[in-house]
Amino acid sequence: MQQRPFGNTGKTVSEIGFGAWAIGGAWGDVSKHDAKSALHAALDQGTNFLDTADVYGDGRSEQFIAEVLKERGGTPPLVATKIGRRLSPHVADGYTKENLTGFVERSLRNLDTDCLDLVQLHCPPPAVYYQPEVFGYMDELVAAGKIRHYGVSVEKVEEGLKAIAYPNVASVQIIFNIFRQRPASLFFAEAQKQGVAVIARVPLASGLLTGKMNANTAFAADDHRAFNRNGEAFDVGETFAGVPYEVALSVVEDIRRLVPEGISMAQFALRWILMEAAVSTVIPGAKNAVQAQSNGAASGLPPLSEPSMAALRALYVDRIAPHVHQRW
Repeated sequence: MQQRPFGNTGKTVSEIGFGAWAIGGAWGDVSKHDAKSALHAALDQGTNFLDTADVYGDGRSEQFIAEVLKERGGTPPLVATKIGRRLSPHVADGYTKENLTGFVERSLRNLDTDCLDLVQLHCPPPAVYYQPEVFGYMDELVAAGKIRHYGVSVEKVEEGLKAIAYPNVASVQIIFNIFRQRPASLFFAEAQKQGVAVIARVPLASGLLTGKMNANTAFAADDHRAFNRNGEAFDVGETFAGVPYEVALSVVEDIRRLVPEGISMAQFALRWILMEAAVSTVIPGAKNAVQAQSNGAASGLPPLSEPSMAALRALYVDRIAPHVHQRW
């Protein structure tokens, strides 16, 4: 597993991390056995960056991570969690010192630790980026020894640019994949200038870029790919990267022709992300050990060819960008 610097933190992390949303909830049923097997498989391959959130299964994801790390012992990975989405309603006024401290304390218990490696504000309302006191509260949590670093998970490029204007923001987590290429046009360069780590999330566009879906694919009722296609529960950009399903399926067929023999489309899509030097780590999800192993193998693939990169760019510009580029 190849390693990359994690911004200015002094840490290095595996370029393929582990996104723990799927083992928490909102992706259909995932048993505890499969969830923990997926984590073990990722860690066995050298993954040392795990990304979770306090709302993934109402703490289930965090608790599974704690159990697996206790079972394994040894040098622990960097565990990143996220806070803020437990607010109901999820409004900027809720980002108080009391609430943020309470969320951190809860994650400390779930992860069974006395200090959190990285805490990210979880796609906060836009107004939060204009409230410097919120970032001051995070500084206080660092000073109190509750967290080591903090960052922000964002919906929009503009939010990422605003976040890195705060000097102690260590990382920004942003959607970046073949269907969401806008961060590469400005944000990545600015993040590199500031020494901010970049975590690429939703790398497989909710599974579309595995090439395994079709017009008849059915999703469980508790899977966000069934209940959030039009943004009914949260930002529509989180589901299928905001690309209309039928449009995406058509483009996937064109991408399929570019995938070299011997690798999966998912690995191809992950390797495309790793072509960007500004990306510190990519966090594909996995529901079982086989998926985790396949994701990790993308780190060992050779770079994509220039013709393939050009073809993927053209597909994005011509057919995907009109649906997503200006929205996020």
